[in-house]
Amino acid sequence: MAFPVDLRRCQVLGLAGTACLALGGETAGALPVADLLHPASARAALGLVVVYFGVVLLIAAWLLLGRLVRGPRPPAPRALLLVLVVWAAPLLIAPPLFSRDVYSYLAQGAMVEAHMDVYAHGPSRLGGPLADEVAPLWRHTGAPYGPVFLAVAAALSGLTRGELPAGLFGMRLVALAGVALMAAALPRLARHSGADPSAALWLGALNPLVLLHLVAGAHNDAVMLGLLGIGLVAALGRWPVLGAVLVTLAALVKAPAALGLAAVVVLQLRAGRSPVQALVPTTLAAAATTVAATAVAGTGYGWVGALNTPASPQNWALTTLLGRATRALLEHLGSGLAPLAVPAWHALGILTAVTAIVLIWLRLRPRPVYALGLSLAAVAALGPAIRPWYALWGLFLIAAAAPSTSVRHRTAAVTGVLALCVLPSGGPADTGQLVLAVSGGALAVVVLWQARQTELAPAPGSAA
Repeated sequence: MAFPVDLRRCQVLGLAGTACLALGGETAGALPVADLLHPASARAALGLVVVYFGVVLLIAAWLLLGRLVRGPRPPAPRALLLVLVVWAAPLLIAPPLFSRDVYSYLAQGAMVEAHMDVYAHGPSRLGGPLADEVAPLWRHTGAPYGPVFLAVAAALSGLTRGELPAGLFGMRLVALAGVALMAAALPRLARHSGADPSAALWLGALNPLVLLHLVAGAHNDAVMLGLLGIGLVAALGRWPVLGAVLVTLAALVKAPAALGLAAVVVLQLRAGRSPVQALVPTTLAAAATTVAATAVAGTGYGWVGALNTPASPQNWALTTLLGRATRALLEHLGSGLAPLAVPAWHALGILTAVTAIVLIWLRLRPRPVYALGLSLAAVAALGPAIRPWYALWGLFLIAAAAPSTSVRHRTAAVTGVLALCVLPSGGPADTGQLVLAVSGGALAVVVLWQARQTELAPAPGSAA
């Protein structure tokens, strides 16, 4: 007998997971400095266990929901959107989770509002309580974000007058707006690509990474992906210039979205326009949008130089790991080339990513949405820095245009692994914290297994 699955069970199980995330985050999340507990304290330890208990419940609910989506009577997109709302609800009032980046956003918005050069100076120049909330690694680093996002952060800073709780809530609402745009775009992109809209929503919007990092973490990647998604939808129809404007706005949140302009051009070519008719309006729209957005934001063009913002030395990008290993080997051999190891691997990674992107477009030009998803995945995988939420750059569009069930299965497997990779405080893990995290996940597995056994057990008085 199969383990019984229905939409309501999935909804309740996922809600229990995000509720545990919100509850555990109260003591183990990326809390304001004044509320931080010592990681070894009993409350912080219990919170860590509860968070990972919730993460495993959420992943289980998502995987069970995937069985329904692949079944003979998959839930309609509207029903899946309701599940997304239910799962996200507890996270709306949760503390920041899995990263302290949201504090950087607020500090950078306050700097823009105060007419400070946010690209030349880090939040330490702002000073005060808000700058103290920023992770020490980034207090002296200029903003790596485009003028569109910084304008939003500055407007939020003015509205909240620097009040931290209001600012955190406001930034989460901004992220939720981005997720809403993603969810609105996915079914339309899926239909255009010949994919199942329900499967696209399941993989691209109900994905645990979306809930953990875009909603709970309030990352600005949500705004980037939302604008990119609706920009592509506009380009599918009769508004390619509007599509170019929206995709450019996405790139002025975070630069990788600029690859979407290639998809806008290809979509026009597929609609019967000549190369000149496709390329010239797209280029002019992108240039005009860039100039206008930069002027409105008042940040200047320092964002161009900010594209070279250094990566965290603790990040675990493939090229960074290889660079560290090579540097250690050269240092052991006494070579003077050791300091060049990491930059050399970063350069090789960028070259490899560019090559991969060219090959992807040459092969998949008739499928621009899928080609764009794979291109963004290559940028995330081969870039000098990576975080779990970077995987969503490509995953969002791969979900919309995946050519087969096997592609979705592989993408889902990557999601499950990455969902477990970051502590709720956003800091590095020590041995004790890893033990607690594994204990919380294992406890959730035991509970799920017991629930399954209960469901499979014959009713009293029934035949064995």
